[in-house]
Amino acid sequence: MKKFNVVLAASAMALALAGCTSVDSVEDAVNEAVDNAVEQVEDTVENAADDLQDAVDDAQDAIDDVVDQIVDDPAVKSEGVISYADYVAAAVDDEVVIECYVQATQSWWDNKISVYAADVDGAYFIYNMECSEEDAAKLTEGTKIKVTGFRAEWAGEVEVAEGATFEFLDGNYVAAAKDVTEFVGTDDLANYINQKVTFTGATVKAVSYKNDTPGDDIYVTLTINDVDVEFCLEYYLNGSDEEFYNLVGGLEEGTTVDVECFLYWYNGADGHLTAVTVK
Repeated sequence: MKKFNVVLAASAMALALAGCTSVDSVEDAVNEAVDNAVEQVEDTVENAADDLQDAVDDAQDAIDDVVDQIVDDPAVKSEGVISYADYVAAAVDDEVVIECYVQATQSWWDNKISVYAADVDGAYFIYNMECSEEDAAKLTEGTKIKVTGFRAEWAGEVEVAEGATFEFLDGNYVAAAKDVTEFVGTDDLANYINQKVTFTGATVKAVSYKNDTPGDDIYVTLTINDVDVEFCLEYYLNGSDEEFYNLVGGLEEGTTVDVECFLYWYNGADGHLTAVTVK
């Protein structure tokens, strides 16, 4: 319709000029008017096509965002992967296939690495997992992996046994530390095994070095809610952090601290320290 109106106007203009110009001039005017009209129509069509393509692109982006959210949702497990609840309920030596996210690692050695991992429901300790040095460098905080191994228990610690294998997956998740101070002295504390947790208002009772020599693990006893709880600065986890190592080694009896740790278990809670704040 727009093209018809433009052409009609152009024709009327040409007829108006017919009385005072030559036939050639009229023909030129008509041709120019028609060319302009066609160009306007083409521009309109092109703009409409661009608008349509933009709409299609926006719709595709929206679809991709939804798909990415589903794929990266840490609560969603792939086919053949067990839930955290099923992992905890599995018998010792049962084969388990889990999907989890790296929270930290102990030092790589001899093509093996130990991993602190988590999902939205709980946490895992994967002991001496098979791993090349190249892949160990990629096991950064939040990295998603699929692990195949065997469930094990040792002195109360629930873990994936030595020799597990893994593959990298797309996705990233870092679990927030949970304050579990209120559960000290109760059976509920064990529900947070291997998770990153915090304890607040703890009092330093004792500090000692493995083999009584600095340069290895540091053992720390804290009194929390009138209960003594054991902690350890695992040298292979973060002992290379000299400032942190010296801070923990220098804690004095009676000092009040807040601590963060992975809640490892060794005949009771034995948190592997990741942060200490002196109050």
